[in-house]
Amino acid sequence: MAISTTANNYCLVSSFRSTNSSTRHNRVRRISVCAKKSNTSSLQYRKLGDSDLLISEVTLGTMTFGQQNTEKEAHEQLSYAYEHGINILDTAEAYPVPMKQETQGRTDIYIGNWLKSKPRDKIILATKVCGYSERSPYLREKAEVLRVDRYNIRESVEKSLKRLNTDYIDLLQIHWPDRYVPLFGDFSYDSSKWRPSVPFVEQLKAFQELIEEGKIRYIGVSNETSYGVMEFVHTAKIEGLPKIISIQNNYSLLNRCRFEVDLAEVCHPNNYNIGLLGYSPLGGGTLSGKYLDGSFQGTGKGRLNLFPGFMDRYTKSLAKVATAEYVQLAEKHGLTPVQLALGFARDRPFMTSSIIGATSMDQLREDLDAFTSTERPLPAEVMADIEAIFRRYKDPAI
Repeated sequence: MAISTTANNYCLVSSFRSTNSSTRHNRVRRISVCAKKSNTSSLQYRKLGDSDLLISEVTLGTMTFGQQNTEKEAHEQLSYAYEHGINILDTAEAYPVPMKQETQGRTDIYIGNWLKSKPRDKIILATKVCGYSERSPYLREKAEVLRVDRYNIRESVEKSLKRLNTDYIDLLQIHWPDRYVPLFGDFSYDSSKWRPSVPFVEQLKAFQELIEEGKIRYIGVSNETSYGVMEFVHTAKIEGLPKIISIQNNYSLLNRCRFEVDLAEVCHPNNYNIGLLGYSPLGGGTLSGKYLDGSFQGTGKGRLNLFPGFMDRYTKSLAKVATAEYVQLAEKHGLTPVQLALGFARDRPFMTSSIIGATSMDQLREDLDAFTSTERPLPAEVMADIEAIFRRYKDPAI
């Protein structure tokens, strides 16, 4: 569902009721997003799955806060995004990245301090609880391995609420599954890596407790597969437990197949109605074309240079070749590479909101402008040229 902004003014309102099991009373919160029509297209707002959340088509990603960005810079980004109509923030207990015990939680703290001066009910806060991990037990008080079970979920939420300076989370997502799945650049499922995992029903029961306590409103998944989405939805239906409303997965010109092949069908509004929050719509910044410039590579700036190995799938593959062609395509049609990449993600019928992250205000301005100034939808001839490149380079980052 997209909300048009053709009137001189628009105001979107969403309310919810949360029952607190200890006090047995209902709370009503209202989310209002108002803006005036300008000479350029305004942001659109879309329903997230079958929830009552109306979210902006752009989500502000925050994983650089506390690592690449100072608190002052983080607050500047947050304020700019809020003032320009972005009403949903994406964070995680693991942020900033790369994950380190010394910096873990800084992102939330920066957001929490900013929230102190803002109306909480006008901001949709999405965060994530870590999935299975043997490398990050420091996230818990007493754990050797992170799991998505009642103990881990509850501790994660309690700590997140404190850091974020809030008494509720609008959307809590599982950052990656408790069970084995290929992640972060891996594509094929390796059956030899199967391991026992926390049952879906146990995970959902833990979330239900927190929803009943008013600490979280809705739940979602991230880096998930069709099997996982279907099991969560089916289990919720059979057991009378909370249904997931969203999926946060990688999606861009360089990473399409995993979602388009079958998740698009599973998540369709007429099937399970799961909203996509697409992360890395610029392919970690590569689709801006900046990494094609040898002089930029030598500056040491940018995620690919700051975190060696973190984005190998974009630097040690055909992704560079495909990116160069997308950059040329953008120039052919009078677009910037950023406008092409973000316009493409914006217009996909299954995209509820694209998550953009920036390390500078200039990047944030350019990204947000790409959503509001690029022709909507992208012209048919542009899409035809995109599909021609896609046929030659299907998911070249694999």
